[in-house]
Amino acid sequence: MPFRIATLNLEQDHKRWPARRALVNAELARLRPDIQALNEVSVPLQTARGLRDVVSEATGTPYNLAQQTRANGLSEVEAEALLTRFAVIETGNLDFRTQDIVALVVRLLIDEVPVDVYVTHLLRSLGEDSLRLFQIQRLLAWIDSRKDVGHVIVCGDFNATTDKPSAALMASRFRPTQGAPTAFTPLSDDKGAVSHPYWPRLDRCIDYVWVSERIRIVESGTCFDKPSPSDPTLWPSDHAGVWADLDLG
Repeated sequence: MPFRIATLNLEQDHKRWPARRALVNAELARLRPDIQALNEVSVPLQTARGLRDVVSEATGTPYNLAQQTRANGLSEVEAEALLTRFAVIETGNLDFRTQDIVALVVRLLIDEVPVDVYVTHLLRSLGEDSLRLFQIQRLLAWIDSRKDVGHVIVCGDFNATTDKPSAALMASRFRPTQGAPTAFTPLSDDKGAVSHPYWPRLDRCIDYVWVSERIRIVESGTCFDKPSPSDPTLWPSDHAGVWADLDLG
């Protein structure tokens, strides 16, 4: 049976989070994802726990939460997280040893089949792609070390389009479910300052759901991609998200 997965960079608690949280909540209730990957979770606010409660109430199904904080001083600030209604068999983490960036893996049992779902957020868009390439090499080596599972999904903000060496290497091993633009939305703070002013608005895809060969992509698109009806500068985040309906086949 198909299942739905989505991913979103939350932009921590920046840029009017109390106001835009309602947009995130509403989209979660609309999407009803079976699996939701999250980047830039605010650790002080325990954001992932709150969103788990929202999607659990919206669907009437209890969701599990797995979370991995970033390394060193950022461990008190930011985390990667996964919400899922599926049973969690195990979790693990990888420290890339660059910029305190980490990856989380959660092994799920979907229709009695084990599936590894990875969540990561690579080096910022203005950073050197050589560092992102190093991170992808480390990530793929880690995935290869866990070959006792036949299905793999990798989610998150990769901060690179597929013409960059880092994302191109990822695409040599996994298929992106879609390529519509996810960065950057016109989200602004309460003084009107837009996120990432040095980039055009929604001109490129840098957020992905990547899937291994045996997983069938039924349908996919962007989500968390509409502003508040009453305020065109208020968006769920500075990124749009990605959703995909998948089938293990």
